[in-house]
Amino acid sequence: MKIKLETLQKRLGYQFKNQNLIIEALTHKSSKLPHNNERLEFLGDAVLDLIVGEYLYHAFKEVAEGELSKLRASLVNEKSFEKLARLLDLGECIYVSLAEENNSGREKASLLSNAFEAIMGALYLEAGLEVARATTIKLLEEAYPKINMDAIFRDHKTTLQELTQAYYGETPEYRLVRSFGPDHKKEFEIAVSVQGRDLSLASGKSKKEAQQKAAQLALEILKKEQK
Repeated sequence: MKIKLETLQKRLGYQFKNQNLIIEALTHKSSKLPHNNERLEFLGDAVLDLIVGEYLYHAFKEVAEGELSKLRASLVNEKSFEKLARLLDLGECIYVSLAEENNSGREKASLLSNAFEAIMGALYLEAGLEVARATTIKLLEEAYPKINMDAIFRDHKTTLQELTQAYYGETPEYRLVRSFGPDHKKEFEIAVSVQGRDLSLASGKSKKEAQQKAAQLALEILKKEQK
């Protein structure tokens, strides 16, 4: 594990002075060790929320608060943090119980996401906000080479299609309900349906953006129904 920790710190671009801190950040509660990463995960979540929010504020100067919130929500979540964790190969470094390991725990989205948050919390505690910010943005830009509305939202339609094909054996249908507003500021309203059932309705400044928003809403509805 020592070699894996060294490799991880090289990927992060930071060598922890307090090795106990990075070990704590990588310790899942299933390990039953005296410490686990839940408190660092709590801190890391807040740190990442701030860093990503600030990053988007400067990157999208013309975007209103509501859209910025949606952008942040698309990046500050389990799926996004899992993606960043996989860039670091965090799964191979996490301390888990034998039972959790046999249950493919190192590949679980929630476990990887939580460990990533904990690592960022640990980095913030030892090195401060600037180092945590630089590391997060470097990983973010590696995971999303072209950060824009389409790049960040692009997965919603794909995810919805995968879900509906798995459960219903068909792909969702998108329908333009209406377009409105002046030509220079036109908006489009799109409905998405599965098996003839309208699931959601959303509007956007382009048909593509409206489809992505409608897909995101449809995903939330279907996931609630499956619980």
